[in-house]
Amino acid sequence: MSWSYATLLAFLMVPLALSLSPQADSAAVASGTGSAKDPQGPLKRIFMEEADASNFFRRQSRRGVKSQDEINVEQRQVLAADERKREFHEEKRNEFESYAEEDHDEQDESTRESTKQWREFHYDGMHPPHE
Repeated sequence: MSWSYATLLAFLMVPLALSLSPQADSAAVASGTGSAKDPQGPLKRIFMEEADASNFFRRQSRRGVKSQDEINVEQRQVLAADERKREFHEEKRNEFESYAEEDHDEQDESTRESTKQWREFHYDGMHPPHE
């Protein structure tokens, strides 16, 4: 029973809160003398006639031929992007090669040390040591 009372109270508070908020007045439709067919003031700049709107979209949908300058700019952008990719991959390859070389050197050093320790441990004193 208490949950239904809380739900009812919440549903009644939402319209009250919305009606008291300051944004509600700015979003409300003004009850002025102007009609929807004849907008005035800033609304006149937003809305246009249906024929003008269809002409606007018809004009915008046609694709014009690109000028040589536009083609050149696009080509330069593509070449610059390719250059950045090439430099990035070259840098990554150099980093990996450096890492692989260091890892190989560490493995060689580790193998050399373990071999030296094995020879020292197993040296019987009868033969000359390997160095």
